[in-house]
Order: sequence, then structure tokens, then C-alpha cells
Amino acid sequence: MNHRILILSTSAGSGHKAAAAALEKVFRQSPQVAELVNLDALERTNELYRAFYSDLYLRLVQERPQLVGWWYQASDEPWKTDAFRLLFDRINADPLTRFIREFKPTITVCTHFMPAGIVAQLLAEETLDTRLAIVTTDYDFHSMWLSPRFNRYFVALEETKVHLMALGLPEDRITISGIPVDPAFEEPVDRDAALARYHLRSDLPTLLLSAGAAGIGPAREAVQQILQMSTPSQVIVVCGRNEELRAELVELVEPQAKRFRVLGFTDDMHVLMRIATILIGKPGGLTSSEAMAAGLPMVIIAPIPGQEERNSDHLLEEGVALRCNQMTTLAYKIDRLLQNPERLARMRENTRNIGRPDAARVIVETLLHEDNEPVTLQEPTPPIRVLPLRINIADLFSPPLRDDDQFVIADAQSDAPIGVVTGKEMRVLFDNLEMESIEDTDFYLNRETLALLEERGASATLLDVLQRALGARSECDVRWRRGTSVGE
Repeated sequence: MNHRILILSTSAGSGHKAAAAALEKVFRQSPQVAELVNLDALERTNELYRAFYSDLYLRLVQERPQLVGWWYQASDEPWKTDAFRLLFDRINADPLTRFIREFKPTITVCTHFMPAGIVAQLLAEETLDTRLAIVTTDYDFHSMWLSPRFNRYFVALEETKVHLMALGLPEDRITISGIPVDPAFEEPVDRDAALARYHLRSDLPTLLLSAGAAGIGPAREAVQQILQMSTPSQVIVVCGRNEELRAELVELVEPQAKRFRVLGFTDDMHVLMRIATILIGKPGGLTSSEAMAAGLPMVIIAPIPGQEERNSDHLLEEGVALRCNQMTTLAYKIDRLLQNPERLARMRENTRNIGRPDAARVIVETLLHEDNEPVTLQEPTPPIRVLPLRINIADLFSPPLRDDDQFVIADAQSDAPIGVVTGKEMRVLFDNLEMESIEDTDFYLNRETLALLEERGASATLLDVLQRALGARSECDVRWRRGTSVGE
């Protein structure tokens, strides 16, 4: 059969499009494919909707990552937001709907949940005859990916398959393929030639620091730490499309320029990952899966709360990564790892358990060689409550928290007021102590907490109020509320 293939992704982050590009390359190698379109679904929506999905997401990642994490966790209840989200998508994506109907694909592959929801609705309306495949692009599974109609899911891990089966999806329609990466990761690399091309030595470990395609990661801080390392090494820094970052880093590494190669956007990551010893970067789904496909251990920095935090959990559990929670310790952690070759070798060996350089080929071959009817879930599984996420409450105030706002601090047990602090002082508590939910108004205090807050710039007024609350006790809870005086 000559297939008409439609691959739908979105530009909300680079990973969805990278996965789509990998699938396109493999599909185009097959004589069974008569026509193929690889489309960013957001290109067929209105401008405000595109900004909501793409620009707003990037801004929140940079400016309010804790809010991203809160939303990710709060929305992760199976089927709960399905109807509203689908209505919102359909209203804003009418040109996309028309295009799908006119193209009449025999196989539709979605690497993002938004177009998957639209295709599923067209199947329900019986206005489209296609086989819908949903390819997830993170190690963990978020409920937004759930669809009541589909032909096949492709997931990264067996754990994800177990989760979907528990939600009522049939076992024989879930394939553990891995996350699709460029098929170049399946090809051998001439290591000596690659080292020579980048003027690197074969007798030194090579650190690969990735700032992502957009170049928005904490690369400056990471380079500053690498400059302080004691273990001899050479470093490749990939700045993505951020030319300003690249120029800044070239200047920053000038005193040790011989050991650094500072690059912009590159299509050579499959080579760089094969010659590297360690990858330093954020655990996005595609970056992580590329590293695993290349057998490359990771040192994780600055994961975005939500999907990257969950990716990090899986990588740590598999023993293929270390996580650096404080950038001030990055040089120390890399030095320790490089000075422990046995541990590094175990981590590299462990990548075989999770690395799937053949994921794109597995997905394409599966889809081209099966012909089945769509699955229709008549009675979706009731919502499952998820574990609470630690969030930064200050990011959720509406209107935004102001420095001159006033808050009463009271003893949580007796509710006796202790004193009044400002919004600026409360932000210190929110930033450093965090809380379990938006309804929680308590803080736990002990002597170590006070020492931490003093170290991180808490004012004398705030420390005095908290010290009076603690008194002679070794620990206590305090409660806060908006107010202007202890008598309120």
C-alpha cells in the first residue's frame, strides 16, 4: 500500500519537532510512502494561539519555572481537562482541521498532544479515515497525552506502558519504542577523525555542555564552574541559536581558550555525543534520549519543574546520570566523577538499558506493517489523584506579591500573633522554604532553618520575628496571613 503520511508536531519546545524530523527521515526511506508532510501544527493556527503555546511557554520556563511545574502537576489528572482543552484547541485551530481533512492521510503520527486531540476528534466525528499514532517525547507520561481514540501509542519505558494499561488502554496497542532520535545515532562514528576535526586530544576526557537549541540554559554559570575544575579535560560548548551567548562565552573562556570549543547551532550532535565523556545539560526528553542512544552519561543541571524533573528521576533511577542541585558544586561533582573511572564506566554501561538509537525505525516499521481499527475508550478511567508538588507560592499570588505588602506571622499551634513582616521578607521565606500546595499557610522552623535564612539574606526584622516564634523550642510551625497588624 502506498501511504500518505502526516507527521504533526508543535514548536512548543524543540523536542517535539526534533522527534518529528527523525521520523520523517526514516519514513522517506520506505517505498511504501507515496506522500509525506511534516507539519508544525501551530503554523495552521491563529497568532494569539501560537503565542500562547510557544512564546508564553518559553517565557514561563525562563521567568517562572516553578509556575510551570505547578501547572504540570495540577493538570496531570487523567481525562479531567480533556473536553475543555479540546474545545479550546478546535476553536483556534480551524485551518489545521481543514488541512488534515483535505490531505486525507492514511497514517497520522503526532509528537505532541495538541494535534493528537484534534485528529482524535475528527475520528470520533467520522470525518477522517486515518490511523492515529501518538509518540510521546518524554520518559514520563503526562495526562495531556491521553486520547480516547487512537491506533497505537509509542512510549519510552516499560513503566509508562504499565501506567497506560492501568488507565484502561489495551496492552497490544502500546509499543515500548523509546523516544525517536535522528537515525544518524544508529550509524558508526570514526572517533579519531571526529576528534581531529574539532582539534581535540584523544588522551583527555571531553565534556559536552549543551545550552539547548534556543541557548537558554545556565551555560554561563556552568562554564564558570568548569573553569575551576582540577581534572585536566577539554570542553565543547553548544550554544544553540543564541549568538549573544556564544560571543559572551568565547570571551569568558579566553584565559583557557585552548581547552574550549564554543559552537553555535550544530547538526553534528550525534558525533559530538559519541566522542564526549560526559554530557552536562538540562534533561529534556530529546536531549536525554540522544545522550542515551550515544551511550553518554549525564550531569543534570537546572531541570525545568515538571517534565524535566520527571525525566531526571528516571535517568537517576537507571544510574545513567548525576544531578547537580547547586551550580556552585558543579566543578566538584564533575571532578569526582572523572576521578572515579569505574563509576563512569558503570554509568556508560547502564545507558544500554535505556538507550534506543533505533526508536524512529521501530516506530516507522510498526506503522507501515500493521492495519488495525482505532481503539475507542467508551468509559475513560476516573481521575487519579497525583502526589503534591513542592511549588513556590510567591509565583502564584494574584495580584503579584509586592515588596510593601504586609503579613502577620503567628504561632501555628496557638494562633498567637508574633509580628508583622513585609512582602519582600515573605518572598525570602517562599524562595527558600517552599510549601506543599497553594492552600498551605504554614512554615516549619528549626535552628538550621534560621541559619539558612540568615545566610541567604533574610533581614534582621524577619529573623527576629522567627526567633521569637521559635523561642526556647528546637522546632515549631508558624502560620502566615495577609494583614497590617498583629491585632487583625
